[in-house]
Amino acid sequence: MRHRARLGITLALVLATAACSTATNAPATNGEPAAEAAGAKAASLASCGRRLSFDRSPERAVALDQTSTETLLELGLQDRMAGTANLKTKIPAQYQDAYAKVPVIAPKIATGEQLRSATPDFVVAGSADLYTADRAGTREELDALKVPTFVSAVDCPEQNEAGKSPFELLFSDYEQLGRVFGSEERAAKLAREQRAAVAKAGESAAARAAQGGKQPTVVYLYSVFNGMPYVAGGTGLPSEMSRIVGAKNAFDDVKEDWPEVSWEEVAKRNPDFIVIGDLSERGRPGDSAAEKRATMAGDPVVSKLAAVRDNKIIEVPGIELDPSVRSVHALGLLAAGMKDLGYVR
Repeated sequence: MRHRARLGITLALVLATAACSTATNAPATNGEPAAEAAGAKAASLASCGRRLSFDRSPERAVALDQTSTETLLELGLQDRMAGTANLKTKIPAQYQDAYAKVPVIAPKIATGEQLRSATPDFVVAGSADLYTADRAGTREELDALKVPTFVSAVDCPEQNEAGKSPFELLFSDYEQLGRVFGSEERAAKLAREQRAAVAKAGESAAARAAQGGKQPTVVYLYSVFNGMPYVAGGTGLPSEMSRIVGAKNAFDDVKEDWPEVSWEEVAKRNPDFIVIGDLSERGRPGDSAAEKRATMAGDPVVSKLAAVRDNKIIEVPGIELDPSVRSVHALGLLAAGMKDLGYVR
């Protein structure tokens, strides 16, 4: 135990010495707009209730999950990353060369020791629950080591500008990170392109409304664990995707992102169509789209639903149903799938 204590102190001192960002990571006023960078090297922003300030751009950023990793890679920041962790699926082909340059500090969720060994000067995460004492460490602990911590705005909607959609919060992540790293132009281009993709997907809803079509209902089947379905609730990104394309998430009334429900409840909601999240690359039982289809076909109640009987099913990559740089791709698949199913003429 004494050896471990000494090791922890040593790592803390190394981390504090290596950190090249300003120590400020203090609580911020809710909804406070991010300050513009003073040139390409200094920046200040609000992130999930904290004010982060940098006197120069980070050089040793660590991404605690795949979502954050792919965002930083999309912004061309691989040479300023000291680590990545928690890979859930294969890295897309367009990121593989860049990803190969980044050290993997943990194949799954990083511990505090693994994070500190990378001596980061900035830590980025898609969700606040990665900053806990038994994971990477709390934001307060990292603050004491003068390491700023970023959380995606999508995971903290109550602490961001009221009325912003999940996609707009996601785009604000790109712009905030671009400001921190001095990559404003690339971040702005990414946000602009993805806003255009969202607008294009929304054309389906406008076309159907003009044609007098009814609003179809949809169930998003994310995973099947121990035979039980996990579906999109009302607080996850799929509800926003549904709104954009003019559908209604059948489980909008459940205030969770991915609640476990029963097959009987799925049948009771009787959706017009079903979106299956394919998680084949994760490799757990029930993850693949084929397994989910087989489970529904074999269920005595769900198999009788018209959506299952008539194959009114759209498959999308499961990871894209959670907020990430890839989510607009799933949104496009949803819009195209609805057109193929005849919801837009």
